[in-house]
Amino acid sequence: MNYSRQREIILDTLKRNAVHPTAEKLHAIIKEEHPDSNIGIATVYRNLKKMAEAGTIKKISGLEDAEHFDHNTCNHYHFICKKCKTVYDIEAGVAPFVIENTQQLTSFIITNYDIVFHGICKECQSEN
Repeated sequence: MNYSRQREIILDTLKRNAVHPTAEKLHAIIKEEHPDSNIGIATVYRNLKKMAEAGTIKKISGLEDAEHFDHNTCNHYHFICKKCKTVYDIEAGVAPFVIENTQQLTSFIITNYDIVFHGICKECQSEN
């Protein structure tokens, strides 16, 4: 993937805002932090798609209507709070053999995975 200043700004903004933003949210942050840049929403979508395809970032689908993006490409899971919609990273160590066990039990070859837990986060639980 070729270098571009716009891609660098998008990736840097994603890394500094590790809240698994949507493309729209990321674009809003970029406009606020770089008001002189001419990075449009189409440029954000196009670059996020290219970076996800190259493995530079992860695209997280199925959280809600919009896709979210994650700069953390290490193996990990996600937890999504049903109340506040916050997306949290969960280390893969909580279930270290889930991939191996799944492959053994199904004879499938797993090449990639996205595991998402849904529930209520600690902050929202304490509001009750």
